[in-house]
Amino acid sequence: MTPQTTPSRPAAPDPAAGVRALEGTPPARFARGWHCLGPVGEFRDGEPHEVPAFGTRLAVFQGQEDGRLHVLDAFCRHMGGNLARGTVKGDALACPFHDWRWGGDGRCAGIPYARRVPARARTRAWPAVEVNGLLLVWHDPEGAAPPPELAVPEIEGVFGEQWSPWTWEGLLIEGAHCREVVDNIVDMAHFFYVHHSVPTRFTNVFEGHVASMYIESTPRRDSGVELIGADLSLRSDAAYYGPSYMVDRIWQPLGDGTESESVLVNCHYPVSPTSFRLMWGVKVRALPGTTPAQAAEAAARTSEGMRVAFEQDIEIWRHKSYVDNPLLSDADGPLYQLRRWYQQFYVDAAEVTESMVRRFEFEVDTAPAGAHWEREMDANLAAGA
Repeated sequence: MTPQTTPSRPAAPDPAAGVRALEGTPPARFARGWHCLGPVGEFRDGEPHEVPAFGTRLAVFQGQEDGRLHVLDAFCRHMGGNLARGTVKGDALACPFHDWRWGGDGRCAGIPYARRVPARARTRAWPAVEVNGLLLVWHDPEGAAPPPELAVPEIEGVFGEQWSPWTWEGLLIEGAHCREVVDNIVDMAHFFYVHHSVPTRFTNVFEGHVASMYIESTPRRDSGVELIGADLSLRSDAAYYGPSYMVDRIWQPLGDGTESESVLVNCHYPVSPTSFRLMWGVKVRALPGTTPAQAAEAAARTSEGMRVAFEQDIEIWRHKSYVDNPLLSDADGPLYQLRRWYQQFYVDAAEVTESMVRRFEFEVDTAPAGAHWEREMDANLAAGA
């Protein structure tokens, strides 16, 4: 007797077939490079300052005799006391737990109740420099000293009487990796949808440890949003020097044939693999016939505009996925080339490849997108009217 078999049913279609999966996990490693902690004036008050950064905590203090700013690991190597809760004594930071004194070089400078200091009494001293009135620390997972060629440059010509002092602000961003900030310099389209401006020129140049963005834009006619002064039209020359410190020179027309000039420093440092502190500072050049006080007022208004712009970005970052394999269109900027450049800061120095640092230039053709956006703005205005 031949056994009967049940005919097999065809397999149900796989709803995920052909669907592109999102890939990516934020790295646990922190970038190698110079990171800005803020204006030097914030740390020159005679008190130690605690800075959560790089998965640990730092203690920043000014030596009473040498006048220098020093950065140490915050936790005392004796029994773990928090040095940032201690006291500055001479050129050392005294632990609040047992008064062990730690010099800016990381060596224990004294133990008041002991006859001698243990030979191995060392803590981590972070290389620190003051550039452009800002304090920067060097982070390297391999522990190497900062190469001179990676030094952050001085911003020329912006510290005279014609320029306002820094107007400085910062925000803690949680639930996002700091790569999101850097991605913006190649993301032409997001300026229209997120920041209410219309890019008319958009160029990127990557070379060595520097990634630049050159942009010209006009305001969206259908948004009614003001971000920077009275007009969103601007010309911007911006460059990242390393993984986290960007200098942006901005010119804006004023309608009378003149233009305003400002400098923005946009910087960040990681707190954890999924959080970072974002900071920005603004300096504005006084216009002819205006006073330094008026320039400072203009810097404050510009800084507030920057806060609005960053908050627009942050709203996206807090709710998006971390993506290593973005699906791009022919009108998107060179995101993969930027990611290749950025990767040099997340590998050992010996693993930095020529492709990560060689010169790369790309100019986005803004005309097709611009034509679509003009039609979209016209339609929005007509509907609003």
